[in-house]
Amino acid sequence: MELLQKLKKNYDEWTRITPQGLLYDSALFWLFVILLLIGLIAVTSASIPYSSRLFNDPFYFAKRDALYVCLSLATCYSMLYLPSERLERWHAKIFWVAVALLVAVLFIGTSVNGAKRWISLGILNFQPAEFAKLALTCFLASYFTRRYDEVRGRKFSAVKPFIVMGVMGMFLLVQPDMGSTVVLFVITFCMLFIVGAHFFQFVLLVATGGVLGAWLIISASYRLKRFTGFLDPFKDPYGTGFQLTNSLMAFGRGEITGEGLGNSIQKLDYLPEAHTDFIMAIIGEEFGLIGIIIVVTLLGLLIFRALKIGKESLILEQRFRGFFALGIGFWIFFQGFVNLGMALGMLPTKGLTFPLVSYGGSSIIIMSATIGILLRIDHENRLLRAGQARLRDD
Repeated sequence: MELLQKLKKNYDEWTRITPQGLLYDSALFWLFVILLLIGLIAVTSASIPYSSRLFNDPFYFAKRDALYVCLSLATCYSMLYLPSERLERWHAKIFWVAVALLVAVLFIGTSVNGAKRWISLGILNFQPAEFAKLALTCFLASYFTRRYDEVRGRKFSAVKPFIVMGVMGMFLLVQPDMGSTVVLFVITFCMLFIVGAHFFQFVLLVATGGVLGAWLIISASYRLKRFTGFLDPFKDPYGTGFQLTNSLMAFGRGEITGEGLGNSIQKLDYLPEAHTDFIMAIIGEEFGLIGIIIVVTLLGLLIFRALKIGKESLILEQRFRGFFALGIGFWIFFQGFVNLGMALGMLPTKGLTFPLVSYGGSSIIIMSATIGILLRIDHENRLLRAGQARLRDD
């Protein structure tokens, strides 16, 4: 009986609109820090063979990832001092800066594996696509706040948001980066759903997105090979299915409890991108199903906190905060879902990182900025609710 009461108390703490006694969401903060540390440990283990072969330094990527973690914490901390109303006021400027960066990368970007997606900044290769996801979420949150009645009332209210998304998507596809384009599509789709646009638009959007996606896959031979390789990776295990077959073997070797930290075989140049896109395969091999469940649970709890902050904002009639927080939650969920699904062979291989865990400076830093924004929104909600409580008492 005492155990049930304790569980109920813990559940109430997690689902209560505004926990008392703190001015920030401590659960969200510690989930963020723990995922960063797990990522640092996993990247260190996964990158040692690759670092040794390329740079004669087994900890080359580990040291860079540690630097990214420090920069991420600093970024998160700095975002705590940026009021959400300024982000709302700057939404257009942020959007156009993102578009300018997407254009600039086509001219001054660094090409890797045939894709021009990064701008070299010395210690960091900045990927504008990551900033574009944040910029679009901010822009849409402001747009839906200003045009709330129009979006809910008009039958074709989805046209303008998808034109905005299409501008970014066009430049992303030139890079090419279909994965990030799909993320932008899903963010826009989910935010429209939360706002309450007409249902028939979503049917039309799903159909249109499916047709465009199929055309993009068929129109590029490398995408078609990647898609067919995902359907049956063992048909060509040394060609199109090479990454996926080795990823599946990593999960298979890990079984329930894993081989132990540092004991992965697949990271020994068998699995390409082991420390980036396929970091979850290495975690699965070294820590088994238990390790995967722990990481997924931590990310799921973080997403739950993001959605909870968004819900509270809408209850408090702070629509920009609410739409922004919910958009961030959808973004983190979808990117994590696609990355893990890709590593497990459930989805085609795409260049999307696992949030806060995979190696990648741009991804970690931008994702940390979103956590800082969530913490700031939650802080403002707590202050607003406390002010309302004092008014009621008076």
